[in-house]
Parts: sequence; structure tokens; C-alpha cells
Amino acid sequence: MTPDQIISVCVFIGVMALIVSNKVHQTLAALIGAVVVMVLGVMPLDASVASIDFNALGLLIGMMMFVTVVKSCGIFEFIAVKAAQLAKGSPWLIMVYFVLISAILSSLLDNVTTVLLIGPMTLMVCKILDVDPVPYFLTEIVASNVGGTATLIGDPPNVIIGSQAGLSFFDFLNYNGPAIALVLAAIIIFYRFKYGRNMRVSESARAKIMALDASAVVKDAKLLKISVVMVVLTVIGFIGANALGLESSVIALVAATIIIILGKFNIEEALEGVEWGTIAFLVGLFVVVGALNDTGVISIVAQALLDLVQGNTALAMIAILWISALFSALLNNIPFVATAIPIVLAIQATGMDVFPLWWAMSLGVCLGGNGTLIGASANVVLCAISDKEGYPISFGKFFKECFPVMILTVVVSMVYLLIRF
Repeated sequence: MTPDQIISVCVFIGVMALIVSNKVHQTLAALIGAVVVMVLGVMPLDASVASIDFNALGLLIGMMMFVTVVKSCGIFEFIAVKAAQLAKGSPWLIMVYFVLISAILSSLLDNVTTVLLIGPMTLMVCKILDVDPVPYFLTEIVASNVGGTATLIGDPPNVIIGSQAGLSFFDFLNYNGPAIALVLAAIIIFYRFKYGRNMRVSESARAKIMALDASAVVKDAKLLKISVVMVVLTVIGFIGANALGLESSVIALVAATIIIILGKFNIEEALEGVEWGTIAFLVGLFVVVGALNDTGVISIVAQALLDLVQGNTALAMIAILWISALFSALLNNIPFVATAIPIVLAIQATGMDVFPLWWAMSLGVCLGGNGTLIGASANVVLCAISDKEGYPISFGKFFKECFPVMILTVVVSMVYLLIRF
């Protein structure tokens, strides 16, 4: 290996080690790695800037501002209360409805925002029913990561994959959508046997649920109506982006701008809703992975994978699905997907059909995030809420409860991919 290749590999391993150790914030770890490869001359400034996926960053920033405005009207709390009443206070049906709500919201928003919104409402409902909220939190975490897999905007890894591979919003609905429908059906059946048969509540608790006033949680009725219309128009915009010749980031930024204006929302508050730490993390990570790509390390790894699968697309698809899932469970799925994409692009350069591999990667990294507490940001966020409220979820408990579900979802996805491709 050349000196630049050795440096890029060492920097990448160092960044991953810092992220996994949790001793240094992941954003700082990524930025340190980016600075090192630039200072040592492995990645000149112009090459570093060229390695950054600005379309993915623009899409994330636009959607974060959009969601900040939408969630302020109370629409999600309204949906949660209505769902509990539709279930007539049945703890099992409430779990099913909250799973479906988490999945649907995550497909249109993002999974972190979804769990932040539905978590407090879940806790309120569980306290009224006098039931343990932990099973609800765990099922909502799984559902949010599953639902986010269905669309381009549902999970940051999909944003990056879509931008790098040139896949549209409609492509994700077309190829990931059916898989996620099957996965959701599988996990609901699984949870029926695990939790549903033992759930019991008193009639008085059910009556309290039915007495809740859903309209009371709506903070701004006018903004709620605007939000519903804008969500529909934004989804239409994403679906038609290719026909319009627009990048997905443009659709997201336009949608954010319009809803800020129509909702008369404070722009500073909208900007505060952007997770700038995540954006900076991605910038640093793009540069670190760009160094691996520019020095030829990615090509070496891609060739090794090609030698392993011997040109068999189905075998490559299965390998990428499981590698993506397991590594995303151990790391965070964002750094893994940023590293894996250039490998697939390098394989594509050899002439191999990689179209099925994009979907294997997307399903693997998003569903694999359910494997451990650190596998996805939504896991960390909702577990922190649970801990704060006096219902601790340890790394071991999360692994015991969610890793088997992750394996189930990946198996279902593997069968789907083999049938589809």
C-alpha cells in the first residue's frame, strides 16, 4: 500500500474507533479525521469539497426546517390521541396503531423527529392505562427505523444512497415500499405473540382514554391545515422531481421556504430545528471516506468483494444486505453507508449490474439499525427519554428485545430481494 493509502485507512479506523467508544462526540471525531487527511496532504481542499454530497445535505437541511414548522402545530399529538381512542383503549391495538403511525411518519419525516413526537404521547397514554411503556417504546423504535426505509427522505442513509446512486423518491417507493409492507406485517405478528396476548387494562383506564380531548393538543389550527396540504404537495414534488429536472434537495428547500412563509414562522426558530451537528458530522465523514476513495483503497475492497462473489449478482446482493445490517447494528448506519457507497460505485465501474445492490444496502443499513441501542439515532433518543422518565433501557435489554426482530426483518427482506431480482 502507498503512504497515502495507509494514512487514509488509519484515519478512517481512528474515526470509527472514536465514534464507537463514545468518548468523543461523533461530529468531532469526523471533523478531526477530515482535518488530518487535509493537513497531511492526502485530500487537498478542492478534492475534499468535491467529495461532499451537497444534494444530500440540502435535502436534510430542508426537511429538518420543514419538520420544525409542521410539528409546532400539534398535529402529531392530535394523531396519537385519536389513534388511542380509535383503539377504544385496547393496549394491544394502541401498540399496533402506534407502530403504524411511527412507520408512516418516519417515511415522510425522519425517524428521530418521529420518536421525539410520539414518545411523550406514548408515555402519557401508558400512564393512563397503567402499563409499562418500555415495550411500546421499543416497538416504536423498530417501526420508525422500518418505516424510514420505505422512502428517500425517511432515513439519512437513504438520502445519501439516493443522491449518490441517482435514485428518485418514486424508486424507493417502488422497490423498498413492498419490502417494508411485508416487514411491518411480520413484526406486528411477532409482537402479537410477544406482547399482545398478555396485555390487560381496567375499564376505568379505557374510559380515561376515551375522555381525552384531541382538539386540545392542537396548538395552531390554521398551521395544521397548511401543514397537511404542504406535506401532500411535498411528497408529490419528490415523486415528480426527476420529470421536473430538479434535485431532491431543491424540493425540500422550496417546501421549507414556502411553509415558513405561509405559516409566518420565525426563520431563526426554523434554523434552530436543523441538527447542525449531524450536518457537520456528514461533512467530515464525506471527506474521510473521500480519502479512501481517492487513494484507491475503496477499489481494493471492491475487487475483494467481487472476487468473493465471483460475479454472482444474487450472492453479492445477499452479502451486502447482511454485511450492511450487521455493521449498521454495531456502528451507526450513517458512517457505514457513507463508506459502502463508494464500494458499490467501484463495482459498478467493472460493468456489473449493481441496481439490486442499492436496495440490498438500503434495506440492510436501515433495518440493521434496530440491532443495538447505538445502531440508529432514533434508538438513542427514545431510550434517553425512557431513562429520564424512570424506565431505563440498557444496552443489553435493547439487544435482547430488538436484535431478534432485526434478524427477522432482514430475513424477510432477503426473501423479497431474491424474488424481486
